[in-house]
Amino acid sequence: MPVDPAQLWTLNQRLLTVVMDACSAELAELGLETKEFFVLAEVAASPYPAELAATLKLPKASVTVYVRNLVTKGFVRREIDDADLRRHRLVLTPAGETARDRALAALAREFDRRLARITPRDRTELRRILLEMLDAGTEGTPP
Repeated sequence: MPVDPAQLWTLNQRLLTVVMDACSAELAELGLETKEFFVLAEVAASPYPAELAATLKLPKASVTVYVRNLVTKGFVRREIDDADLRRHRLVLTPAGETARDRALAALAREFDRRLARITPRDRTELRRILLEMLDAGTEGTPP
C-alpha cells in the first residue's frame, strides 16, 4: 500500500504543532515566543545572524527581529567578533542560557510523552530516518 507523502507531512506538522502548543504556557512564562525559542536554542551553535537564518530556514529580516527581541529581554548580547571587527557575534547571557535550558527541557518532556508510545528501537529508527531526510535536503537531490 503506497504512503501518501502529503499525509505524512501533515501528520508530522500536526505532531510538531501539538507538542509546541503543549509547551506554549511554559515558553510564555519564560518570556519567549515560539520562534524566539528556536532562535535562542540555536545561538550557541550558530552565533552569527546570517548563519542563524540559514540554519533555521528563516528570512534574515525575521531573525533580526527575533534577535532584537532576545537582546531586549536580556537573553542574548551582541559582541564584536575578535576575528573580524566588522561582524557581530551573538552570545547567550546567563539568563538566556537558563531560559533556553528550561524551554528545551519542557519541549523534551512533552515530546518524550509522545515518544513513550513507541519502542526504543522505533525511536532509534525514527532518528535515523529524520537525519537521512534532512541530509537529503542539504544535497539538493533525492536519495
